Amino acid sequence: MQGSHQTSDMYWVPNRLGWARSLGAYAWRSLLNTGVVIPNGSDLPVEAANPLISFHSFITRQDADDYPAGGWFPEQRTTPQEALLSMTLWPAYAAFMENESGSLTAGKVADFVVLDRDIMTVGPEEILRTNVLLTVLAGRVVYRR
Repeated sequence: MQGSHQTSDMYWVPNRLGWARSLGAYAWRSLLNTGVVIPNGSDLPVEAANPLISFHSFITRQDADDYPAGGWFPEQRTTPQEALLSMTLWPAYAAFMENESGSLTAGKVADFVVLDRDIMTVGPEEILRTNVLLTVLAGRVVYRR
């Protein structure tokens, strides 16, 4: 599931699916409560490649303009930890690659970014203002701000 889909689709889903069926759209909390994992991605080129958009959406259920107030079906929000897992270890697990990637663990591929703030602790309004300082793929620096 792509978190960014929720924030781009929320404007038309109730009109096309009806209100009752909308309740089950992007039902992340309900799914997590069953014990499943939710692999998250960008769905580029349909959605923007910026993973912070999905992270923000998963924890706020709001678009970049903080709409709607309180979030769209806010009871379906995830925690920041769950949002991070949905973008790291859970996709690796879904691809049967959790022993090779998905977390910073000795022996795994070193793919990671360094951000200019801690998205796990800042307020939601700061997440989309975050900048990437460094990107490392397979242990090699491929981007430095």
